Amino acid sequence: MTSSSERALRVFAASLATLVLLQFLWEVVLAPIRPGAFWLAFKALPLALLWPGVVRRRRRAVQWSLLLLPWYVAEGVVRAWSEHGRTALCAATSALLAMCALGAGLWWMRCLAQAQHPDQKPDPGLP
Repeated sequence: MTSSSERALRVFAASLATLVLLQFLWEVVLAPIRPGAFWLAFKALPLALLWPGVVRRRRRAVQWSLLLLPWYVAEGVVRAWSEHGRTALCAATSALLAMCALGAGLWWMRCLAQAQHPDQKPDPGLP
């Protein structure tokens, strides 16, 4: 692996782990919707189950994570906009972490694609 792809994977794994931790703490400790509503912390479970595969560089785990992350971005943006106080801060931080993880994951997948096809030039896109 190149240093660029290694860096992308490290950023992706770190931001994913931080997002999982924040999602869990948000609903249990930091700003629960109401006391005893810990069941919302289970929303961190899909990413938590995928994280070991991401760390082991399993492409399928990264792909599934990249499919799930837009939902976490959307939840963070909506709750940051509609709520206030500590909940809004947790939501905005969650959205930023999810966007960071999404960008790093896409960066890593692009590095893998370039490593597999080094002779292919990048698509310039539409004029």
